[in-house]
Amino acid sequence: MIKKMGYEWHLRHKMAEHDIFHTSDLVPLLAERGITLSREQVYRLVTQPPQRLSMDTLVALCDILDCTPNDLIEPTIVNQSVRKAANAGSSDRPAVQRTTIRRPATEQ
Repeated sequence: MIKKMGYEWHLRHKMAEHDIFHTSDLVPLLAERGITLSREQVYRLVTQPPQRLSMDTLVALCDILDCTPNDLIEPTIVNQSVRKAANAGSSDRPAVQRTTIRRPATEQ
């Protein structure tokens, strides 16, 4: 079975809950916690789900927004499980067919 996972990024929503509506407002709050990011980097962090995120940045965001990583990151299933088989659409197992191996007759 193959299960393709994704995630929802809720940073903008959590910011709004704390009356933080401008991405640039996060820059000094992160800097207070030792995280130095440019305004452009913070903008991308807020507007796009990050592919990589340092644990230090995640912890700083959680501290700023008084939340947990689970509040920021929601795992989702992108594709439902797919069975890798010749008859993937069928839930029944394929019929088993026995094979007989015959050796050629040897002359003596």
